[in-house]
Amino acid sequence: MSSYYDFEEAEGFATGAIGEPGARTFYLQIRGDGRTISVKCEKQQVAALSEYLRGMLADLPDTGKIDASTATLHNPVEQDFVLGSVGLGVDRASMRMVVQLEEMVLIDEEDDVFDLIEEEEDDTSTVVRVLLTPEQTRAFCDTADLFLNAGRETCKWCGQPKDPSLHACPKFN
Repeated sequence: MSSYYDFEEAEGFATGAIGEPGARTFYLQIRGDGRTISVKCEKQQVAALSEYLRGMLADLPDTGKIDASTATLHNPVEQDFVLGSVGLGVDRASMRMVVQLEEMVLIDEEDDVFDLIEEEEDDTSTVVRVLLTPEQTRAFCDTADLFLNAGRETCKWCGQPKDPSLHACPKFN
């Protein structure tokens, strides 16, 4: 049985990372209606989501003040699922961004086609749909930028993150 969460009036859409640079775990967190959903994701997923949302915001008017507290993770962060695909859209009637997060579903490569069809019917994946104001979206993107830039320093020669203890730059090998 699949789970579906719909946040039409989200109190928060947040991102953050837990752990030390180089070993951080990134999360997206949706809060509203007395519920909190925390989704484990990759740093690159946060970066791509922020980039696309910023592009979509360019088409909407700047409507006001940003409240950064809506884009900050609230503790405790307990993983509900791992992020798979992401859907984005704009509800022009309400001037809100639509973000849909779907759980990653692993498929056994040894299964044949008939088993895959049965699995789709018995789908146990989770889907979260959230509507965001432009202010919430901007706050999310600004917070994402902070966490994305707070990682390890990059090597000026190869562009790869430096390990604090040692960096074997491939440009010098």
